[in-house]
Amino acid sequence: MSNLIENLNKTFDSRVRLGIMSALMVNEEVNFNTLKELINVTDGNLASHLKALEEMQYLKVKKGFIGRKTNTNYTITKAGEKAFKIHISALEKMIKNIH
Repeated sequence: MSNLIENLNKTFDSRVRLGIMSALMVNEEVNFNTLKELINVTDGNLASHLKALEEMQYLKVKKGFIGRKTNTNYTITKAGEKAFKIHISALEKMIKNIH
């Protein structure tokens, strides 16, 4: 059984991080408020998970303004995309091999 989970990435254990990465895989960029609505979490909770993913270099942050309001957008990095694909593939293999 241990070889079934060796490619799972502990970084993606959280439902919030799974949600963030899933949103970034299918969208070129996503802003903070959209992620917050999609995943249904508080500002602080989302911010801490985004920071962790940024520190792992799985996503890039782009801060700007719309009028006078700050606007923070996130995009997935090549490393993030690769790591997430490996994680999802490992999950799929694990599901197929459990009877």
